Amino acid sequence: MQYYLAIDIGASSGRHVLGYVQNGKFTVEEIHRFENRQVRKNGHDCWDVENLRNGIIDGLKACKTAGKIPVSLSIDTWGVDFFLLDKDGNEVGDAVAYRDDRTEGMDKVVEESISFQDLYTLTGIAKAPYNTIYQLTALKREHPEQLEQADCLLMSPNYYLYLLTGKKVNEYTIASTSGMLNAKDKVWDEALLDTLGLKKSLFLQPQMPGTVVGNLRPEIRDEVGFDTTVILAACHDTGSAFLTIPAKDDNAVYISSGTWSLLGVENEVPITTEEAQKEGFTNEGGAWGRYRFLKNIMGLWIIQSIRRELNGTDYVQKGEARKKAEKQWSFPDLIREAESAEDFPSVIDVNKDRFLSPDSMIEEIKTECRETGQPVPETIGELLQCAYKSLVQCYCKAIEGLQVLTGKTYTSINIVGGGCQDMYLNRLTAKATGRTVYAGPVEGTAIGNILVQMVAQGELKNLQHARDLVRDSFEIKTIPAE
Repeated sequence: MQYYLAIDIGASSGRHVLGYVQNGKFTVEEIHRFENRQVRKNGHDCWDVENLRNGIIDGLKACKTAGKIPVSLSIDTWGVDFFLLDKDGNEVGDAVAYRDDRTEGMDKVVEESISFQDLYTLTGIAKAPYNTIYQLTALKREHPEQLEQADCLLMSPNYYLYLLTGKKVNEYTIASTSGMLNAKDKVWDEALLDTLGLKKSLFLQPQMPGTVVGNLRPEIRDEVGFDTTVILAACHDTGSAFLTIPAKDDNAVYISSGTWSLLGVENEVPITTEEAQKEGFTNEGGAWGRYRFLKNIMGLWIIQSIRRELNGTDYVQKGEARKKAEKQWSFPDLIREAESAEDFPSVIDVNKDRFLSPDSMIEEIKTECRETGQPVPETIGELLQCAYKSLVQCYCKAIEGLQVLTGKTYTSINIVGGGCQDMYLNRLTAKATGRTVYAGPVEGTAIGNILVQMVAQGELKNLQHARDLVRDSFEIKTIPAE
């Protein structure tokens, strides 16, 4: 039996997930989990890099302890964040997190040199305040010396692969989230880099998923007790998740559901029209050169934030931890509260910047309702009902826009990732959209990461073979439209 390891790192935790095929069925097993957290450093919200490095190593040691040595591994993370390295491979500056407010107003700075419509036509990436292009613009204004000192830029998952292998490689799907790749050519757009005043030598041209990076550094091999092959997965977590969609036809909308809801379809070519730009759709890179034409929707972040705030858990915002509450709310608790307030009518635009990283999500929702002349939620149930109803309304609008832009009619919705376990959200989605919802698999990102490795190693033939295996191996729940 051959084991493959996905190291899947999200905004709040990382996981080591082993995958293997037994008796014709694909099986996954979580072997290790570790915390991911932000820390306040030099005036910015930053990732705790040492903690992440230790978590990655501890998970590899857990594989050795379990006697399940992977033949290969890869790492995926969220998009847009990056590291700068000097010529000796040392980190330059801090690992500032995408939710940090340093990018405020940076879109306007960029647009002094290139209009957003021209930028979108070139890159196909929708505007978001945290895009890499705006992070680099902010860094150029605050710490230009860091960009001068740097020898190369690695996107976050590729930096952690570098720590394991000593090889500097950027991967296509994660690089595409930067807003600086030429959408059609799939390479860094050198004219754009010149316009931005960035050194072209910083940007290693991206490699496709399935590329072999190498083996573990000798010191890492000695520390964890084994060696293995390191392969580029679709290193953007959504890129991996989309690979697991078990759709049987082209009439399905895909949603990768988690902290973010990424709603869209796969295309063979990018759509970079003015209409697509105005609708807020993005063309992110996919495995095997495909494009994920999708809309970023705030997703379960709002509900997760409400829960953290109610529980007073140790989510650090602006450097301060909230006092832990006496009652600890679970997600099933919150769903029951939402169900008790189904007649509450207020809805918000979950994609507004005000909900990206507020000091208090609860107060921000109340303020938005007040400012838009709607009833203000007073109970926990009303608050949650507003969040759920608003998320589903965004799904409906996005699907309508998608149909106009592609000229196709979509008859079903496939939801993968942790959010597909929220059956209340699934039922609301089926009812509001009038489409059957297929929910699963839950471990979409880790499975997609592993599938690329299996194709690269020859155990699977291609993407269709991989998706057929997923469909035959995991329970996919059906929620009919009412």
